[in-house]
Amino acid sequence: MKRSLILLASIILLISCKNENSKPAKRILSDSSGNINQLTVVIDNDLWEGEVGEAIRTNFAAPVDGLPQDEPLFNLSQIPPKTFSGFVRNSRIFLKIEEAQNQGIDIFTDEFARPQTGVVVMGTDKNALIEEINEQSDSIINLLKKTELKEKQRRIGKSLKKDDVLEKRLGLSLKFPSAYRYAKEEDNFVWIRKEIPKGNMEILIYEVSINRIENDSSVIANITNIRDSIGKVHIPGPVEGSYMITEKAYAPYLFESTIDGKFAYETRGTWEVKNAFMAGPFVNYAVKDEENNRFLILEGFVFSPSRGKRDNIFELDAILQSARIK
Repeated sequence: MKRSLILLASIILLISCKNENSKPAKRILSDSSGNINQLTVVIDNDLWEGEVGEAIRTNFAAPVDGLPQDEPLFNLSQIPPKTFSGFVRNSRIFLKIEEAQNQGIDIFTDEFARPQTGVVVMGTDKNALIEEINEQSDSIINLLKKTELKEKQRRIGKSLKKDDVLEKRLGLSLKFPSAYRYAKEEDNFVWIRKEIPKGNMEILIYEVSINRIENDSSVIANITNIRDSIGKVHIPGPVEGSYMITEKAYAPYLFESTIDGKFAYETRGTWEVKNAFMAGPFVNYAVKDEENNRFLILEGFVFSPSRGKRDNIFELDAILQSARIK
């Protein structure tokens, strides 16, 4: 009996070891690194300095929509393939250019670090590479931006403001850092702000009836008119009779988007102060909340004269896209 038990235990141990050995070894990855919107471009020096590099710069360092001055989508950092090793491969987002027998793109997730998104663009020659870059740039940019947005939201999550003001007043939750404070609270309007060097970052949340945006007039005109009316009532300027409006010289950009799985109109442009010399960028989401018969407006805007504002707007975007409607 004792001998049988020993034999049975040996068989179980052997099977267990075999199963363990059959499982692929789990790789231990380092944490990825890099500033938000810093894109590592892995490409030979001669390609980078020529037309292929120009195509990359044209697409991936193009100006961000809606900012008052030109700022690039990504800050590009070029390195040749032979130096893409060691800690350099820990870049959170990278774009690798290869001359190969096939033309197309490959996408890598957490290949060398975590989290990480890498895209390899392949082409048979310089012209094929340029063609692939131009054709695929929009989808690649969207993919890389999603990675950066998720990373920004992770960083924001380290120190969140804890309260239930938004849920009580407007029926939603929003993840924003504790550095922000409430500037104004009303039944259907909330203003949140954070001081930054020589300026402010602002968040507005309010609701309008569902027929205010989608009617016989144009959507962009309706959103602009709503912004201007809110600015007149709630966002005063530095002198008497001044208030925030949408800049009149250039029409805002309008896109279709989603927030918390709900359809939203995404508007980006520049605000200014009527009767005063103040201006800056804004991003506005008009979220169609049919269950509550309303459009919920989520807006962020920045005042930071003589400074770059891309990263400020990106932070506000990450906060607004964290909204969850109750």
